[in-house]
Amino acid sequence: MKPVALILLLAVAACGKLGMLSPASPDRTPPRPINAVVPPTPAQQLTLPPQAAPDRVDDPLKKSEERRDDRFDLPPPGLH
Repeated sequence: MKPVALILLLAVAACGKLGMLSPASPDRTPPRPINAVVPPTPAQQLTLPPQAAPDRVDDPLKKSEERRDDRFDLPPPGLH
């Protein structure tokens, strides 16, 4: 059964190649976003949106300090 699965896997992996790959022509630009009136400039396309690198504002510890005692940090039952 193993050789059959291996042959099937190789057949499926090899069936996608149709020819040699070639690079895209440099005069073709990426498609315009659906809701954009004018296509974005290359600088606008390279600018990261805020979701890509958000600022961390929820860090509870601003400096190294002792943490308060956590009343919910209990050992598992039966290990007292």
